[in-house]
Amino acid sequence: MIACAAVLLGAAVNYAGDRLLNVRLEIYFGISTFSPTWVLDLILVPFVSGLAVSAVYGLGAKIVANFAPMLVRVYSYVTLDSASLPEGVTMLPLGFWVLLTIVAIEAAAMGGFVGEIFIKKTYGRRPKHLFHKRYSVEKDVVEPAAKGEGGEK
Repeated sequence: MIACAAVLLGAAVNYAGDRLLNVRLEIYFGISTFSPTWVLDLILVPFVSGLAVSAVYGLGAKIVANFAPMLVRVYSYVTLDSASLPEGVTMLPLGFWVLLTIVAIEAAAMGGFVGEIFIKKTYGRRPKHLFHKRYSVEKDVVEPAAKGEGGEK
């Protein structure tokens, strides 16, 4: 349930970023399409969306964060009416749109990854002194007997 809430929050952040920057990634109107705000919308907005997902979901958000930009990109592409586009403006071909969607998803995954590090305050394995005593493995070290002692012959 919390994963659904996190994905919906991430999708809302992504959608709000799209509308705030006033960029439609699905529309192509020549080389001027690729502006700095277009790049921000492609990379920074999903990254911030991934941070929002990780703030809600916590550990494992780098996987859950992938769904937020995918929902927004699919919704934007499906709801775009090609008949209402002005002269000289086209929808991106499906293959190019899939490439852009993958880039947005990867940016969101990086946001989820960075958010996990901020929440966890460390990345990697836990130091042994932080393990619960029940789960820590303490191996008893048996020292070998001295040469003159014991049963060696």
